[in-house]
Amino acid sequence: MHDISDEMGTFLFDKIIFGPVKSRRLGISLGINLLPADRKICSFDCIYCECGRNAGNKISGSKLPERSEVRERLQEILFKMKEKQQLPDVITFAGNGEPTLHPDFPAIIDDTVVIRDLFAPGARIAVLSNATMLHKKEIFEALLKVDDNIQKIDSGLQETIRLVDCPPGNFSLEKAVAQLAGFKGRVIIQTMFIKGTYREGEIDNTTPAEIDSWLKILKKIGPEKVMIYTIDRDTPVESLQKVPLSELHRIADLVKSEGFRVQVSG
Repeated sequence: MHDISDEMGTFLFDKIIFGPVKSRRLGISLGINLLPADRKICSFDCIYCECGRNAGNKISGSKLPERSEVRERLQEILFKMKEKQQLPDVITFAGNGEPTLHPDFPAIIDDTVVIRDLFAPGARIAVLSNATMLHKKEIFEALLKVDDNIQKIDSGLQETIRLVDCPPGNFSLEKAVAQLAGFKGRVIIQTMFIKGTYREGEIDNTTPAEIDSWLKILKKIGPEKVMIYTIDRDTPVESLQKVPLSELHRIADLVKSEGFRVQVSG
């Protein structure tokens, strides 16, 4: 299923539709990759990404799946899964980078809702995104149509996000938080907790200062749920470490004390 890259055990998804796979956070997931099969394209360049580091964030010159290809392939696979009575819990937009970069993302979401309702009405539709395209009205509105609108916020401090997520130079955490608050609760915040070293500096987004700033961000956004997790696969930066499950639960207790639902994946 996976096209294994040369970079430290990371991999690329080589199909438009992949899986189903057992997701730590979502259950039995049928994945949709809207990016090229041969390289990652993302508006972040996270140092922990299982797909490796970016080859660039420009989609021009890359072979993206056509809207019709996605629609036809999804319909074909869900039809077969329905015949076998093995339908997924969730249809998840993930894959080789940031799915909302696809120029037809809003239309593909519309198609997916129709196909889901026809073949797998009990399945949720999820999008794993990094909140960099929320300034586009059509993207924001498309995300309101899915069941699990999962947006990444790995820290409440811009400097940590710059170190861990490597966003473009114009990224503003303050603006991203304001846009996320605009969902009025119809959003799930996903945070990766890691420790280690990178570029001769220490990384640890579990410190009291980090957690305090992150909780303040959560209170501004008001998400319906918070997902916290740590690395589970090989990462392109080898010096990163998992955060112990006991520590994730300690952080989860702080989230619960602020009145939010929380899901922990070790």
